[in-house]
Amino acid sequence: MKCPFCDKLEDKVIDSRTAREGEVIRRRRECFGCKRRFTTYERIEENLPMVVKKDNRREPFDRAKILAGLKKACEKRPVSIGALGGATDRIEKRLQDLGETEVPSRAVGEEVMRALQELDPVAYVRFASVYREFKDIDQFMDTIRALTHESGRS
Repeated sequence: MKCPFCDKLEDKVIDSRTAREGEVIRRRRECFGCKRRFTTYERIEENLPMVVKKDNRREPFDRAKILAGLKKACEKRPVSIGALGGATDRIEKRLQDLGETEVPSRAVGEEVMRALQELDPVAYVRFASVYREFKDIDQFMDTIRALTHESGRS
């Protein structure tokens, strides 16, 4: 494994344990070059669907893009990185459970919005305003009204 600090390829595994209900193996490693420690995760490679973009281009599902989008929406909000990782896992699993070889990017975006709605309402509105390309304040307010109506607040 390539050391993230010095790029050497030689290390030793110090500790290994299962994580996320046995779906992932977490390994602590120590670099032989710089002696620094880092963590790696090993998971089964799943057959994830291709994502069909608005312009009909196809690209592989990218977990990192989902996590980056969640992080951006939750910036400066009280949402832990663990919660974002869990949400990313659930989104990935839902898309996988569809059993489809291709999914529209719209479906991926809707899954992200669903996850954000559960995590943090402000992050949800932030993401929705960009994702749905709000053109005016009325669209923004409609989303907020719908959100407060769904949660029983007025």
